[in-house]
Amino acid sequence: MANLAATTITGNLDLASGGVLSADKITPESGTTLTLGDSGDTFNIPSGVTLTNNGTATGFPGLGKIAQVVQSVRTAPQTFTLATGTLADIGGITLNITPSSITSKILVEYRIHLGRAATEAAPYSLLLRDGSIIFQGDAIGSRQRATSAFGTQPSTEVQVLQSQIFLDSPASTSALTYKIQVGGFNGRTFYVNQPDVNSVKMAMTTSTITAMEVLA
Repeated sequence: MANLAATTITGNLDLASGGVLSADKITPESGTTLTLGDSGDTFNIPSGVTLTNNGTATGFPGLGKIAQVVQSVRTAPQTFTLATGTLADIGGITLNITPSSITSKILVEYRIHLGRAATEAAPYSLLLRDGSIIFQGDAIGSRQRATSAFGTQPSTEVQVLQSQIFLDSPASTSALTYKIQVGGFNGRTFYVNQPDVNSVKMAMTTSTITAMEVLA
């Protein structure tokens, strides 16, 4: 078996079968493309080896696939009485996800059930990453800005489902925190996972937030 510790070599280099080439950097002799092997060849990457990509990788069959999925759920009710323009967290509807690559995108989806008390609260919801709103409607007139909303609900027996899905591009490999906040109108009461009416014909519900890492 031939072994070679390379410093600077130009031109063709042939090693006997089983030979080992040791080098810190391989650069194309001409142009900007480096070709490894020929069609039908297989390159084996041993267990425990880490390949780090700081640029753009294309043509790999795994790209675009889901690398990980994280979900948080809330089954308990929560009551809100908020002044106009005030936001509050939904307890438990928050999650942490750490992207494996800086080029990964995070697909975030949430679904929350909202009920109201006797007076209209017009609840709405917002999606945040690391404490900042990342997806909301444009500022027009005196309207509140939201990721999802329903407006006024027709009855205290009704729960509305507010939901949205958003493909985030955080450009980060640090832990990210996604959560949902809600707002209301004029201190009027509304609920998560609960209708106002207490009756056997009514049902308690659930709310969720889900994040998926999509390989770029």
